[in-house]
Amino acid sequence: MTRKKRLPAFEVGSGNIFADLGLPNADEHLLKAALVVQLHRLIKARKLTQTAAAKIAGIRQPDLSNVLRGHYQGFSLERLMRMLTAFDQDVEITVRPRRRRKSGAAGQITFNAVPA
Repeated sequence: MTRKKRLPAFEVGSGNIFADLGLPNADEHLLKAALVVQLHRLIKARKLTQTAAAKIAGIRQPDLSNVLRGHYQGFSLERLMRMLTAFDQDVEITVRPRRRRKSGAAGQITFNAVPA
């Protein structure tokens, strides 16, 4: 007779780790993180040094290093979007009515990157 292994207890995430951790402004954190990931991909694809990338982005290299390591709290969404536009990226913001209405729930913020 074989015993079935018990799987550890787990919870299915919401898709936003910041919300799952109970952090305030979770949607903003998730959006900033997505913008930083896209910035990192562009830098890597162009094989740029942080110094060269920082010059394009219009910030100092130590600041870019902090941003790429996830320390972007001092950077606004607008500033992160401007860094992406400095890398010849278009940033599009679309506002539309919510598709599914849940009583009392706020609208949702999403990020979609188009592969280069």
